[in-house]
Amino acid sequence: MRAGLRPGLTLADARAQVPELEVYEHDAHADHEWLERLADGCQRYTPSVALDEPDGLILDIAGCVHEFEGERRLAADLEERLARRGLLVRHAFGDTPDTARALARYAGAPAPDEKRAVKRLPVAALGLDDDATTALSRAGLKTVGDVMARPLATIAARFGEEAAMMIRRLDGSVKGPIVARRTVPKIGVERRFAEPIARTEYALEMLAELATEAAAQLADRHEGGRRWEARLFRADGLVQRLRIETGQPTRDVALLMRLFRERIDSLADPLDPGFGYDLVRLDVALAEKLDASQLKLEGGEAQKGEVAQLVDQLGTRLGRARVRRFSARDNHIPEQAELMLPAAEAPAPTPWIAPETDEPPLRPIYLFDPPQPIESMMAEVPDGPPHRFRWRRTVHDVAHSEGPERIAGEWWRRQDIPTRDYYRIEDRRGRRFWIFRHGLYSEMEAPRWYLHGVFA
Repeated sequence: MRAGLRPGLTLADARAQVPELEVYEHDAHADHEWLERLADGCQRYTPSVALDEPDGLILDIAGCVHEFEGERRLAADLEERLARRGLLVRHAFGDTPDTARALARYAGAPAPDEKRAVKRLPVAALGLDDDATTALSRAGLKTVGDVMARPLATIAARFGEEAAMMIRRLDGSVKGPIVARRTVPKIGVERRFAEPIARTEYALEMLAELATEAAAQLADRHEGGRRWEARLFRADGLVQRLRIETGQPTRDVALLMRLFRERIDSLADPLDPGFGYDLVRLDVALAEKLDASQLKLEGGEAQKGEVAQLVDQLGTRLGRARVRRFSARDNHIPEQAELMLPAAEAPAPTPWIAPETDEPPLRPIYLFDPPQPIESMMAEVPDGPPHRFRWRRTVHDVAHSEGPERIAGEWWRRQDIPTRDYYRIEDRRGRRFWIFRHGLYSEMEAPRWYLHGVFA
């Protein structure tokens, strides 16, 4: 602006006035990532941080100012940290998020009287679209106080309900919600350091102490944590995150620290304390009921716990989605009767169907996805069981067959799926297959045969 450039000036005119002008394309995605990174750093002041894009943050500091001995010192610390990053900050305090936003963006300086300062703001502080803002100005309503002096019913009828709602938010009669980036955890513990600590090993020792405190709080609630998140706040504003998840709720500090170290070892970039950590925080993102368990007389519980710990360790090292398990699903379609879920997730309430005692399994354990087409099929009668079929260029003569097990489509989904007739068959060499005819002769002219699975 000192060079004579103003917002709205064309690029050609700007270059004519300042020939050495350097121009860069606007990168909205990079701006968003930068704002997200700043929001991560602001979580050292409060866990409730919301984005006010494209260039603002809203912090709910209610109950969080005692660490800084007042709001002013908290704001001074925030300004100092952002100034190190080369950022000029304008801030304001308000009883509501909308009041703080309007004062920070449109007030020239912090005001001792919040209500009077809001009334002196221009109508652009209402945050309406350009047409509504222009209409208010043309009607002679230059400030927010001018609009507040008019009946809200008149404002809503002439300029829209949104204008009346913004007036209610600015005068405090309606409080707008803060949509925080992350849900505030039920249990969170932290350590602040007067001098930054420059050793990662010492930070992990502090993390173990925090895990002990969190475990004590969980024990009072008869709960255990299943999802834990550690955040290491560096002095330069960078926040490093470590997340672990267990398949069962736990309060075992030794197990947690072993998983955290596994997570650190699996990182592509090792933890770098930089100028040191001045804050370490541990949150229990997910907690579930955990009561004392009764060991069975015949044993087996210890082995079950060891398997669960092994799954947690592998999931932490390889990734949550890479260690999976089968889960039953309430569906009669064979390929949709089970799901592959991360092993760390809680088991589904749907139980597996237990086979009858001393009876062969009704379905094979392994199913082909998708079912493999049978090249040719012979049957004594069209709707009867198979007599001979050819699959993978090999002819199989059927010695025994059981069926059909008829499975229709899900009619409540209004899907036109042909009926399936499944057969369990055994060829003359003793190999067992699970095949089906896709469609009845009453539904189509030439139904196809498919092999869906092989019995062990």
